[in-house]
Amino acid sequence: MAYDVSRRSLLVAGLPGAAMGFQASPQAAQQITVAGGPPAKPQYSIKFAVIGLDHNHIDGITDALRRGGGELVAVHSTNQPALAGFQKRYPGVKVAASEDQILSDPAIQLVASAAIPDLRAPLGVRVMRHGKDYLSDKPAMTTLAQLAEVRRAVKETGRMFAIMYSERLEVRAAVQAGKLVHAGAIGKVVQTVNLAPHQVNEPTRPDWFWDPARYGGILCDIGSHQADQFVYYTGSTVADVTASQVANVNYKHHPKFQDFGDMMLHGNGGFGYVRVDWFTPKGLGTWGDGRLFILGTEGYIELRKYADIAGRPGGNHLFLVDQKQATYMDCSKVDLPFGAEFVGDIVNRTHVAQDQDQALLATELVLKAQKNARVY
Repeated sequence: MAYDVSRRSLLVAGLPGAAMGFQASPQAAQQITVAGGPPAKPQYSIKFAVIGLDHNHIDGITDALRRGGGELVAVHSTNQPALAGFQKRYPGVKVAASEDQILSDPAIQLVASAAIPDLRAPLGVRVMRHGKDYLSDKPAMTTLAQLAEVRRAVKETGRMFAIMYSERLEVRAAVQAGKLVHAGAIGKVVQTVNLAPHQVNEPTRPDWFWDPARYGGILCDIGSHQADQFVYYTGSTVADVTASQVANVNYKHHPKFQDFGDMMLHGNGGFGYVRVDWFTPKGLGTWGDGRLFILGTEGYIELRKYADIAGRPGGNHLFLVDQKQATYMDCSKVDLPFGAEFVGDIVNRTHVAQDQDQALLATELVLKAQKNARVY
């Protein structure tokens, strides 16, 4: 049946605004632009290399490391188009003829990777057993067996297996939310709710994108960001999956693909709910309207990470409601500390930028959720 705009307009016109939920929202009592500090010269420096260019997240990873004091000295990839693009973006980088050429170079302290997801953990284990630290794109592993091997290698080598959960580490509003939570702005955290829609852009996707054996499944892939946020904001050191489900609603021509998933989490610091999907409409104007809600005993925080459909430009919007007032924060100028902190961790053998156990706990959660998900 055709959608009758004129008839619906008449129906709406006959109802009070409150009945339709159209009443104006109260304005925030405060509107703040959170200032960033002046650009700081990195305190430490390291030499790092890149192996694997199968996702463009490697650009953000490389930029964060260079911003923090990392010197990019080499790259290796069998993906020739991606390699050409990487060389154009980072002129002068040395192209290594093989993986071993990088792993056997004693001057290289760190290897970063955005290889095909099922290849990332095995590469990380090889890196650590060559005496180097490792920074992987998410998802950093695709099976619980890979996770067990990574944990074994971390324990035996003393090296770092870090994961770039960019939706928290490289999103300014998420960084600000962490500061507020740790300062007690909303009391004790009770629950995180993450809504993470994405846009497929089907013609641009490689074959492995459609195969859960390669990318891990939707909860493992996209959901790793949200599990990291649950663990971090609740401060959970022990956690498990309450329930999970996945489905392929709209991509039957890719029968193994999953375009919807959600999961419930619980930990010793709080509760969590995550919904991930591949249904961002083109009309949004960006790849996804990522939203995070952090409920506390004394208030709550909402993030609109990439878009504010109410009209504010750009992303990095944060709303804080406490016992006194509501505050809107423009977080577009908040500093991003991960790169410098991580470089410092490599030099000092500390874990300021990322707690190793929590990083792997987040991965454990999504691997369990994916493995045990009810499939529709």
